[in-house]
Amino acid sequence: MATNEPLNRKLRMALVGGGQGSFIGRVHATAAVLDNRAALIAGALSSNPERAKASAPDYDIAEDRAYTSIGELIEKELALPEDQRIDFVSVATPNHTHFEIAKAAAEAGFNVICDKPLTFDLAQAEQLGKVVDDSGVVFAVTHNYTGYPLVRQAREMILSGELGEIQAVRANYIQGWLRTRLETEDQKQAAWRTDPTKSGAAGCFGDIATHAYNLGRYMTGLLPESISCHLRTFVEGRALDDYGTAIIKYENGGLGTVTASQISHGRENDVTIEIDGTKGAIQWRQENPNEMIVRQNGEPHKIYTRDPNAPFINASGAAACRLPSGHPEAFFEAFANVYRSAYDAMCLRASGQEFEKTDTIYPNVNDGIEGMHFIEQCVASSKNDGQWLPLSHQRARK
Repeated sequence: MATNEPLNRKLRMALVGGGQGSFIGRVHATAAVLDNRAALIAGALSSNPERAKASAPDYDIAEDRAYTSIGELIEKELALPEDQRIDFVSVATPNHTHFEIAKAAAEAGFNVICDKPLTFDLAQAEQLGKVVDDSGVVFAVTHNYTGYPLVRQAREMILSGELGEIQAVRANYIQGWLRTRLETEDQKQAAWRTDPTKSGAAGCFGDIATHAYNLGRYMTGLLPESISCHLRTFVEGRALDDYGTAIIKYENGGLGTVTASQISHGRENDVTIEIDGTKGAIQWRQENPNEMIVRQNGEPHKIYTRDPNAPFINASGAAACRLPSGHPEAFFEAFANVYRSAYDAMCLRASGQEFEKTDTIYPNVNDGIEGMHFIEQCVASSKNDGQWLPLSHQRARK
């Protein structure tokens, strides 16, 4: 039974997905326990029952809590005493399975941390949003780039007016790993990401452009008005896009661009964002995440470093740091910051207190719905030769 007393224990986690051969499942499991605020105690690690059981020792999950489906996980966890059952479910599976898993967990009253994109399509995402509203659970979406200290530093700078009115946002996510048809070579990660029955309506734009778009929304708070997009499939025989560019009009009159590629030679996970305001501009690159360039005409360019004790670091930037300056923090720590922020809300919920559901430091279900709307409108625009389509969504104002 929930009380108003502070939670003085670790949160109990179940991982869905992450079985042998998975990349992102291990990232979730590592990030979730980085701050010693949670323990991974249960899981349904694969849709293959044998692999699900065989993968459990890799995570130190006891055999009796190594389940073979989300249905079994929920049924058996709910049968346990309340002080033993899980608090939240982390969803680290291919896109087409997110909805069923997240919906079942939320309806059962378990908090959810879900990988992106939120669901297979927008209709599922909107339905899931209603389930989250009705259930009152904490729901986070792992747009993990929002967890980097200097991203949060920039967000606070922008929202406080330090850069003035934001007029332009340029966000890119450039990779090269799908330059050839790896999906035909039994490469698991490539296979599902290029399969429209598993990935959804978009390939590259669903997989990584959503990160770039979300980063611009997160850092600036600008509400989108409309979008024009061109998607291309440059690798012959591939079913989904592997390159694309979108132009976004924002409600304040600003303009944004999102470019994403998975076929650019030699590029790895090159997420970059540049934001221009009337008083200044910033540039940040994920592959060099502990530096951010701040520019103002007539002044020397400034390089902000990830230094929690520096006078130029604001509260949001400092709160996202774990190490002193000069010791690099990167992907795992940023991922863990999304978890840590969601844990604060989970602890409030568990102790019977109110928690913020909309204006959260972590990406929430509304951000996930916006991401699905972005994908849907990009695909529709591209099919009509870049036709301008509405991009605003009612969940953005909730």
